[in-house]
Amino acid sequence: MSVFLVSEMENGTMDKEHIKGAADKAKGAVKDTVGKMTGDTKMQAEGKVDKTKGTARKVAGDLKDAARDATDTD
Repeated sequence: MSVFLVSEMENGTMDKEHIKGAADKAKGAVKDTVGKMTGDTKMQAEGKVDKTKGTARKVAGDLKDAARDATDTD
C-alpha cells in the first residue's frame, strides 16, 4: 500500500470509490504480472481490465470529492 493511500485513509478523505479503485488496481497489477510471468495472456488481459476499472473508480471518487468540496460551505 502506498504512503499516499495510507495518508488519505488516515485523513478520512478516501471514500468508497477510492478504496475500491485502489483494490482493483492492486488486483489488476497482480494478475497482469502473474499473467506475464506464466505466459497466460487471458490473465494478463484481465489484469489490464482490472487496472483500468480501478483508474475509473479513482476518477469517480475524485469527481465526488470535487462536487462535495464545491458545495461545502465551511
